[in-house]
Amino acid sequence: MFTNAHAYDRFMGRWSRLVAPLLIEFAKLPESGQILDVGCGIGSLAFTIARLRPHCNVLGIDASSDYIGYAKSQIRSSSRRIQLKVGDAQNLPFPDAMFDSSLSLLVLNFIPDARRAVYQMTRVTRPRGRVVAAVWDYGGRMEMLRIFWDAAVALDTDAERFDERKMPLCHEGELSALWRSAGLYDISEHPLEVKMNFKSFPDYWDPFLLGQGPAGAYVRRIGKDRSLMTLREDLRERLGLQDETTPFTLHGQVWAVRGSVPESK
Repeated sequence: MFTNAHAYDRFMGRWSRLVAPLLIEFAKLPESGQILDVGCGIGSLAFTIARLRPHCNVLGIDASSDYIGYAKSQIRSSSRRIQLKVGDAQNLPFPDAMFDSSLSLLVLNFIPDARRAVYQMTRVTRPRGRVVAAVWDYGGRMEMLRIFWDAAVALDTDAERFDERKMPLCHEGELSALWRSAGLYDISEHPLEVKMNFKSFPDYWDPFLLGQGPAGAYVRRIGKDRSLMTLREDLRERLGLQDETTPFTLHGQVWAVRGSVPESK
């Protein structure tokens, strides 16, 4: 679904870099220690932790070797406190209580067994350490995708099957319920909001053509025919753009959750 790191970076990477510092602030990360980034992807969160917490070491793990390779290519001398490796969030290859905090940015709802992934994050985090995650509010204020799917469903009733509002863990209360089921305590769930400035309509539209995520897969599915052009025009109208070169801004909201690991797990 997200198969190409370069394409993902253009499509959603710019959004993840905006959310990362907000999640770090929400997580109340310690000033020093060992931090785990689960499903690190292209490294948006790992690099931001290294920048904002210069005394922390960050280990990022992701199932995609392409994403890990892409992220490693971005490491500079200032990022030497970052390690990145291929691995499965559902079976983390680390001993118990190895990390001071474990975080996951915008990926938990794509992991086949999210419950097991949270259990693993809890296992590898020390007692009283924090386990933290964020997921897009696909059904509400992730405007880039919400506008896309509203337009697609209006033009094609079959698009309803693929609408990301049906994704797990993207509605209020779902993450905190999962955290409770993992035995975490002092749980807090809040919305975090960012805004993205688009240079033009093509700056918004063209990344959908790269085939990444459910929206990109849907665009590939309908193909380069009249349906695609109709969708493109409807999106431009919904955005209220008279000129395709006009800059505009969209908002994005995530649901973020944090919890603490009990003394006895």
